[in-house]
Amino acid sequence: MVGSITSVTASGISGGRDDPLRWRAAFWMVWALLLILKIVLAGTLAPFGDEAWYWQESRALDWSFSDLPLATAALIRLGETLFGHGVLAMRAPFLLFGALTPLILVHTGTRLFGVRAGWFTGLIALALPLLGTLGMFALPDVPLTLCAALGLDMLERAARTGNRGAWCVLGLVLAAALLSHYRAAMLLLTGLAFLLLTVRGRQLWRDPGLWTAVAISLLGLLPLLIFNLEHGWVALSFQILERNPWAFHADGFAQPLEQAIVCTPLFYLLLLWAAWRCVQRGDAGAPWDLLAVCSVVPWIAWLVLGFFADDTRLRLHWPLPAYLPLLVALPALLEPARAERGLRGFALAAFVMLAAGSVLAFAYFSAAAVPGGAVSLARFKAFPEHWVGWNEVAVETGTLLQQERFREATLVADNFMLAAELDFAFASRRPVYALDHPINTKHGRAPQLALWRRDERALRDLAPGRLLVVIEPTARRERERAAWLERVCSTLRAPQVVGRLELYEGRKRYLFVAADGLADAPRATSAAAAGDACRDFR
Repeated sequence: MVGSITSVTASGISGGRDDPLRWRAAFWMVWALLLILKIVLAGTLAPFGDEAWYWQESRALDWSFSDLPLATAALIRLGETLFGHGVLAMRAPFLLFGALTPLILVHTGTRLFGVRAGWFTGLIALALPLLGTLGMFALPDVPLTLCAALGLDMLERAARTGNRGAWCVLGLVLAAALLSHYRAAMLLLTGLAFLLLTVRGRQLWRDPGLWTAVAISLLGLLPLLIFNLEHGWVALSFQILERNPWAFHADGFAQPLEQAIVCTPLFYLLLLWAAWRCVQRGDAGAPWDLLAVCSVVPWIAWLVLGFFADDTRLRLHWPLPAYLPLLVALPALLEPARAERGLRGFALAAFVMLAAGSVLAFAYFSAAAVPGGAVSLARFKAFPEHWVGWNEVAVETGTLLQQERFREATLVADNFMLAAELDFAFASRRPVYALDHPINTKHGRAPQLALWRRDERALRDLAPGRLLVVIEPTARRERERAAWLERVCSTLRAPQVVGRLELYEGRKRYLFVAADGLADAPRATSAAAAGDACRDFR
């Protein structure tokens, strides 16, 4: 892949003879290779906790959910309806969306800057690790990124031609984005900035097509409003208030470094240069004004929000839609006739590093998928904890459930991720409950568990007899594990450890505990007060 990208890129940047057919052939070769790799990995890697949770949501479709809008769960449901239960079936629609996103960018680049530029854009998109791996997992960022690419394409066409069909499609795309993630609000903010900050944008306020697009896009808000109205605004409250400290924190200063790593350092600098050049050309009008606003506005907005918003969850993917216009602009900005020799050399080095970064990303996921790969990564402190351990704990749990004493037992996990993984492994053949783990609240899943009657309160109301409780101590930080284990032990009636599972040199540990139900009420105790049973939890 590195050779395909860099050989064609070197030809284009150096100013040699440039056959568009060569660019097209290189793109399709890399596109097909990456799609095959993603299909293999998507069918091999176990779903990590969030994916399994979205699968649970797909089994109980609603207007929305406490953590996300409807789209992700609906796409998973579609995949399993078409192909049956399994990780590849669950991820199939996302693989399709991930494969389509570079094609949309190719189409946009071709229309704006010519055939060569379009295929060049496609190659860069495939090499960018965040885009090249897109679709391998069933995550809301896949449809959101697809909507961002298609929205850019439709807005450019609608603003330039006034085509009513383009405006309608734009409205549908924005509605779909709102159904994908609450971060779709940034797409709306970006569009508003274009309408306010550019001469061409201000002229569009009088175009009826714009208002048609706005009206259609609002349809995407209806399911969110219905769910929030029915459930006391629990989802909106989590997204806006509970997950964000709204106080300055210095973690925001690490964002440029984080993005430089995931984009590769030289290419990140090239993106900064491209953004600056787009702003410089913005006064010239189309398409530079649109490309400048659609890249710089969300980029700066996410950077600023990073100092005040959520600082405990992964945010590397937030700025991805801001990079899409720059990928379209780069080929035109690097035209041999316009780019200085020194810049061309830097760009070539950046593309080589970018392609190498994509290879490393796929190598990482491949290592996590093969036996022994996770252990090897752990030795380099690069343990892929989100994708490993689930198959083994499901097998061990299934073995215990086949024993006579547990055949009628109620299955309980100590956190929502583990509960979702077990539910996925057993294809919902038996209900899996979750204890009131702190991460349930941290990730906005506690209200949904309550709605499903799968939380600790529902389990207490059920008053089951025998319990098989699966505990994952390593889901908590090391300093927090003892207190959590004491709390779990005090919640159970007559707990007895019946099994242990230690994986990947101790980086993942599980306890299997039999209990005669829940205690009358959870109580805070010390290990000494709880007796020998709690000491066995260590």
